[in-house]
Amino acid sequence: MSLKKRLKAAGIIAIAAAAVFGIARSGLAISEKQEETVFTGGKETLYLWYTDEMLTSYLTGAAVAYNEDHDVRIVPVLQPALEYLEGINQASLESNTPDLYILGHDSLEKAYLAGLASEVAFSGEGSMEEAYLKTGLQAATYKDKVIGYPFYFETSGLLYNRTYLEDMAKSQLEAEADLAEGEEAQAQVEETPPDSEEGQSGESSTESEEAGMEGERFTKEQVEARIKEILPATIKDIETFADEYDAPEQVEGVFKWDVTDIFYNYFFVGNTLKMGGEAGWNTGQIDIYNLETIESLRVYQELNQFFSIDTSEIDYEAILDEFMAGKTVFTIATTDAVFKLEDAKSDGLMAYDYGIALVPDIDEGKPSRSLSMTSCVVVNGYSANKETANDFARFLTTRYSDILYARGGKVSAAKNVEYGYEALAMFAAEYEKSISMPKMIETSNFWVQLEVLFSEVWNGADANEKLKKLSEQIMEQVTGEIYEEEYLVEPDLEPEEEEYTEEDFEEE
Repeated sequence: MSLKKRLKAAGIIAIAAAAVFGIARSGLAISEKQEETVFTGGKETLYLWYTDEMLTSYLTGAAVAYNEDHDVRIVPVLQPALEYLEGINQASLESNTPDLYILGHDSLEKAYLAGLASEVAFSGEGSMEEAYLKTGLQAATYKDKVIGYPFYFETSGLLYNRTYLEDMAKSQLEAEADLAEGEEAQAQVEETPPDSEEGQSGESSTESEEAGMEGERFTKEQVEARIKEILPATIKDIETFADEYDAPEQVEGVFKWDVTDIFYNYFFVGNTLKMGGEAGWNTGQIDIYNLETIESLRVYQELNQFFSIDTSEIDYEAILDEFMAGKTVFTIATTDAVFKLEDAKSDGLMAYDYGIALVPDIDEGKPSRSLSMTSCVVVNGYSANKETANDFARFLTTRYSDILYARGGKVSAAKNVEYGYEALAMFAAEYEKSISMPKMIETSNFWVQLEVLFSEVWNGADANEKLKKLSEQIMEQVTGEIYEEEYLVEPDLEPEEEEYTEEDFEEE
């Protein structure tokens, strides 16, 4: 729909939209009398609950847009996050509302078992697989049933100072070109007879060509290709970069991230630690204590010695501020960083370009995998308007997703979305390879315990012992019985067998 048509339609129902907006911000339930005041006629009304105030403007716009082509009223209602699902349950039993609500995928099992989530009835052209990114569908799945519409996601990526890397790329290309030209000039001198006119000119053809060149010495494509070569693909690459980088004076550290938050640490163990399978609901697919995870934790622990990050002084927002000031080259960031960085650039508070890359692997052949969260639009199992609710949920999460980040600060989980920023497209690529936070009720405290484990390991605790203890605790919660893991001997830590020589036997 064109902007002109959208504005015209918005003007026609501006009073209704303003009223909906006010009700949404208030968080109050809407009585029949209020409905009659806001709307006229006997239109079907759907109530959509949510907890994030940043979405208010976006959801109100979506309600107006949907009303243009459907004889349906959509009323977004902002609710407090505390005991949100409990409030939905109580309202559902009393009045069959809300018809839809937005919920983090990790709470879907609880919602489904309470009868508050219906299996998705995806109608119209195409399929769920064609409409949404795979990770989002897995996040919205419980016991092989899709019980939510993937709406938006959060995950982490490698944030880097593109200006520094571009300067580094150009310096490398300059040095290589100078070396090649020097070798070429030396070869010409050696091949040219001493008494020839060419040898006496004092200027090589290469030098003449260089003197006549205008503009940049290298193309954007050449510089871009070199930046991609410089970008670290593994943790080892970051360490090598730190050893070799001739940092500008203002740089205080090469790599710094919030080591106190599991969301920014999880990629170290995301590919080796298994919690409920890909969809995160299967208690029969849990593998916490294994050699690969222990090894990844030891790599994490060694970084404390390499980068010396003090956990008592670390803070995500402070790290972003340092990055904007050019004090760090790399950090681990979430999608919210794009808003902050773009605002800082437009306000003249950031003098550098930035980029997002996939989080680095542990090492070659040892891939990493970041953690992701997906917020879903759920159709209430108690709703009397399920068919219309499903239709609006599909509209909201696929057809009205192009302005989700601009108006709501969220990154859509739908496919083929024009995000508007290259950085967000890279976050989407990371999301596609990420692992979703599981939704098993029995393991709901796992993330708090894992965050404690990371903190202890960072500060020197034995990764093997701590991981064994965590696995036993979680498995006891899942099985309801005392659980003991068999201690795993790490290959590199096995005691070496003593070798005896013939002299040793002779001495005995």
